[in-house]
Amino acid sequence: MVEEKTAGTRLFLAGISVQPGNRIFVYIDGDSAVTIGDCQELSRYIESRLDRSREDYDLTVSSAGIDTPLQIPRQYPKNVGEILDIVTREGQTLRGILVHAGEHGIVIEQENRIGKKETEIKRVELGFDQIRSAKVEVRFKKQEKIF
Repeated sequence: MVEEKTAGTRLFLAGISVQPGNRIFVYIDGDSAVTIGDCQELSRYIESRLDRSREDYDLTVSSAGIDTPLQIPRQYPKNVGEILDIVTREGQTLRGILVHAGEHGIVIEQENRIGKKETEIKRVELGFDQIRSAKVEVRFKKQEKIF
């Protein structure tokens, strides 16, 4: 239902969770910001297609939170320029600025110290199949220098 409603729009399904007691959580994201109105409209759409007289449920529709890991490749492009904390499938942890998000993977830039005062920028390419989890680092104040 969610994919049907969001097809061809800037919105997309980021995840669904069904918990005991028929508690349904739908998480959406967008190519641009998700509004409360977007969540309300989708909630009404889903509720119009479910029958409470057959089975009771509790539905919550919300945007993917800022502390939620990125779930699907479509979430990466809008985060270009942000810092990602990544755990690879092999268990390696990486931190860097997302500089490119393509069809098959991403490129991050990391700052590596090579001396007391010298640093170098290293580019790391990762396929989406290599990423176990990736979270956008929350920054409350824009800074000139990220590292």
